Formats: sequence, C-alpha cells, structure tokens
Amino acid sequence: MRLLKATVHPDLQHLETSELHRNTFHRKAARGIILNGENILMLYTERYHDYTLPGGGIDEGEDAIEGLVRELEEETGAQNIRDIREFGLYEEYRPWYKPDFDIMHMHSYCYVCTIDEKLGDTKLEDYEVKNGMKPVWISIFDAIAHNEHTIANSEKKGMSIERETFLLKTIAAELLGKAVPKASPLELKAAS
Repeated sequence: MRLLKATVHPDLQHLETSELHRNTFHRKAARGIILNGENILMLYTERYHDYTLPGGGIDEGEDAIEGLVRELEEETGAQNIRDIREFGLYEEYRPWYKPDFDIMHMHSYCYVCTIDEKLGDTKLEDYEVKNGMKPVWISIFDAIAHNEHTIANSEKKGMSIERETFLLKTIAAELLGKAVPKASPLELKAAS
C-alpha cells in the first residue's frame, strides 16, 4: 500500500529515530472511506468536536480488510460492505499515555469502499458512547472546514484530528478532483 504520509508528534520530534523504536507500542488500524457524491460517512465525536473516518484497531488474528469490515459494522451500522480497494497508509508516532509504553507507532490502512445506503444499528464501545460518537453523512468540505476550525480554536482537540484532516483533504483532491483552499487564521477565528 502506498505511503500517504509519515508523521512524528511534536512532543516526540526531539527524539532520534532509534529512540522512536524504544518502549514503543505498535498498533495497526483500518479506516473506511465511503463517499456518496461530495458527502462522506464520518464519525462525529462530541468530546473532541471533530470528524474522523470510521475504523479502528485491527484485532489479533484479523487482516486489515476483516478489521475494516468489523469496525465499519460496529461504528456506523454499515451493511453489505463491498468494492473494497486500497487508498493509502498513514504512519504516525505519537505519545502513549498509558503504563508500559511511552510511544505509539500506528499504521492506519485506508480503504475506499461501498455500502448499502441504509445504515443498521451501531455497536459502539462504552468509551465511544461516553465521548458522544455517532455516524453522520456530511459534505467532505464541511468536515474539513469544521476540523480546521477545531484545530485552530479548541483546547480539547484529540491527537487524531490532524491525521483525519490530512486524509480528508487528500480524499477530496484525489477522489473528487477538488483541491481544498487553505483558510486563513482570521477566517478560522471568524467562524467561531
């Protein structure tokens, strides 16, 4: 799968490359890109006030496609997931704030797919419910603008929002053929 981007969280940028691999937790995730015209199926999370692609960790014994299908069914109620094709890989190193490890090295495998229009019931995990996560169809351009506003103005933003916004812009450019103009800091402030 082609590499879309590799990033190191700002809190880790002072480390040498060899240090990024010490005491590191490795996580593989699968993320779904589901478009209907310019609308995209996203997860809105109230706690972080952001939009993210549906998907998540690949379980032991699963391959990326199996993990993708399971996560889409659980998080969005997606049905009849089909026409799955590779889009790209986003690699990141970020702080890990739990015992046993200092750094998380995550590979997010992104896939374009098609689903039935009608969504079924979700099977969200407790923390997802507590965070106010819900599946929504939204204009990809509105999701990008919303996330950019959150990045510029929110203290409670999560660590994944920069990845998600990069992916949304890449999807818009490559799959819809539309570049996203960069909003100025004044425009982002005015939107609040």
